[in-house]
Amino acid sequence: MSKLNLPEVGQPAPDFTTVNQDGESVSLSDFRGKTVVLYFYPKASTPGCTVQACGIRDSREELEQRNAVVLGISPDEPKRLVNFISKQQLNFTLLSDPEHKIADDYGVWALKKFMGKEYEGIHRLTFIINGDGQLVHIMEKVKTKTHHDDVLAILDSL
Repeated sequence: MSKLNLPEVGQPAPDFTTVNQDGESVSLSDFRGKTVVLYFYPKASTPGCTVQACGIRDSREELEQRNAVVLGISPDEPKRLVNFISKQQLNFTLLSDPEHKIADDYGVWALKKFMGKEYEGIHRLTFIINGDGQLVHIMEKVKTKTHHDDVLAILDSL
């Protein structure tokens, strides 16, 4: 498997503009002054992605105490994101990246293997971006069940 071509920690995070679940335009630069937890996930409403999203949902207060905002991003269209948010009562923004332009910029769209088949798709990674728009941490090994706790621990260590 080829190595992911990730942006470098200490560099400005690649800026982007896309639409959220409501079709509203969202840019990374909209969140200057806050820590952004940008997490890439393969597909809304799948088991692992649901576990991961619900953990973040349940950690909202702790994240807010750390001046952090969470943005989940996948290739899903906004309509699918609305259903995911509604079904799981999610309380954070989901972003749509159907052309995987943002995933390409962050180096997370790459070859994957599942049950012996190779295909291109999203690798589950999380990027922590400080209030100045600088990339301060990359979580390359994301465990869906403990993602929220792992993010809080990293935020506390920064």
